[in-house]
Amino acid sequence: MEILHVSAECYPMAKAGGLADVVGALPKYQCQLGHIAKVVTPMHRTKFLYDNEWETVHKGAFDMGPFHLTYTVIKEKSNKLGFDLYCVDISQLLDREKIYSYDDDTERYTAFQIAVTDWLSKWQHQPDVVHVHDHHAALIPFMMKYCYAYNRLRDIGTVLTIHNGQYQGAMGWDKQQYLPAYDTWQWGKLDWEKTINPLACGVKCVDKVTTVSPSYMEELTQQANGLEKLFQYERGKCRGIVNGIDTAVWDPATDSYISDNFSIKDVEEGKKLNKKKLCDDFGLDIGKPLFVFIGRLVGEKSAELLPQAISDAIYHMNGRMNFLILGSGDPGLEKQFESMRSSLVGYYNAQIGYNEKLAHQMYAGADFLLMPSRVEPCGLNQLYAMRYGTVPVVRNTGGLRDTVIDFGEPGGYGIRFDHASVWDITYSIHRGLELYNDKKHLTAIRKTMMKIDTSWEQSAAKYLELYNSLQ
Repeated sequence: MEILHVSAECYPMAKAGGLADVVGALPKYQCQLGHIAKVVTPMHRTKFLYDNEWETVHKGAFDMGPFHLTYTVIKEKSNKLGFDLYCVDISQLLDREKIYSYDDDTERYTAFQIAVTDWLSKWQHQPDVVHVHDHHAALIPFMMKYCYAYNRLRDIGTVLTIHNGQYQGAMGWDKQQYLPAYDTWQWGKLDWEKTINPLACGVKCVDKVTTVSPSYMEELTQQANGLEKLFQYERGKCRGIVNGIDTAVWDPATDSYISDNFSIKDVEEGKKLNKKKLCDDFGLDIGKPLFVFIGRLVGEKSAELLPQAISDAIYHMNGRMNFLILGSGDPGLEKQFESMRSSLVGYYNAQIGYNEKLAHQMYAGADFLLMPSRVEPCGLNQLYAMRYGTVPVVRNTGGLRDTVIDFGEPGGYGIRFDHASVWDITYSIHRGLELYNDKKHLTAIRKTMMKIDTSWEQSAAKYLELYNSLQ
C-alpha cells in the first residue's frame, strides 16, 4: 500500500509542536511494516533544508485568483528519515523560516494545498491513500473530489487526522476565488457558519476522520470551537487512535542529548546523575523532588496558572521541592516566569524558548512532569516522560486520560486531577511530594512506566487497518 501524508510540519524538517513529531514518525513505521509512505510539506527555510541534499522532481504552475504562481517540488536524496520526504516551494509564499503566524497564512496554505493536488494529479502511479493532517491540508480532499482539473484523483481514499480541532483555518467567502474551478453544487462542503472552513470541509469530504486519542474524539462532539454538531453528525466515520512516539529517538539508553544514559535496570542511578546535571546548571537542590514543565506558555496548557501554583506549593510546603520551566509563548507570561527567578532563588528556574537538548535532559532528570492542560488532544510529553521514568502529573482530559493511570488505582503510575485550577495543581504537587518520599513505591512506578509500549508499532498498525477499510 502507498500512502501520501500531507502536513505543514514534519520533524526534523520543520517543527512547531507535536504534529511534526507524529508526521516525522508514523510514515517511518508504516514503511517498516512493508508499505510505502511518503510525506510532503512546505519548503520552510530551516536548518534541515540547508544541511541536506535535495533533487528537483517536479515543476508546475497554477492560478490562484488574480495570482499566477509557479511551484517546485524537491525530494530529500538520502531517505535518511526512513521515508521519502518532499517539499513544495512557492516563491514569496513558502520561502520563509517560520511555519505559521504570517498575515498571509491563508494564501500561503491555500497555495500549498493547490500545488500538492496539482502535483499529485500529474503522478502516473497514484497512491492508495492521501492522508492529510489538520486544516493546513484539509481542503485537498475537496479539490480531489470536486475540482474539475483533478477529477482523476476522486477515487483515491482519503483520511484526515485532527491534531487540534481548535484551529480551523476559516476564511471569508471572498477568498473562494483562490480555489480551482469546482462543481458549485458542492459549495456546501466548503461552508460552515457562512465562512469557508477548511477543517469542516475536510471532515465532510474525507472517507475517514481520525483524532489522536479516543477521548479527544469524544470531546470534539461537545467542545470543538463551533464544529460540535458536525462531529456528532459524522461520528460514524470518526475514530480515535492514540499517537505513539519514536522509541529510537526517545530512548534513555542511547539518547545522545542527555548527560548519562540509563535503562530500566539502573533507572535510579541514571536519573540521579541526570538530575544532578540539571540542578548544577540551574542552581537547584538535588535532594528535593524536581517538577518540570516543558511546552508552550499559552492558555491551552494552563500555563498562566503555574506561577501561582508554584509559589503556593513552595510557600505552603516549606520549599520541599524544586521547579524548572522550559517554554515560550505569551510574552506577558514569559516575563512573569523570568521575573520569578529573583524571588524564588534555589527553588525555581526557567529557560524561555525551546531547546531540544535541554528538553531531553529534563525528561531524563526530572522526577515529575507537569501537564495541567485545558486541551490536550493526545499529548506526547507525558509519553516521553514515562519512557524516561518521570512521573506525569496531568489533567484528566483528552489523550492524557487515555495514556495516564493515577497511581492510586490498580496498576497506576501517574498523577491525574480533574480541574485546570491552582488548587488542583498544588494538591497534585503535594501528592507527588508524598510519592517521592516513598522511595520503594516510586522506583516500582518508574519501572512500570518504562515497560509500557508507547511506540508507533501499534498505532501504525491501526492506521493501516483503517486504510484497508477504504479499499
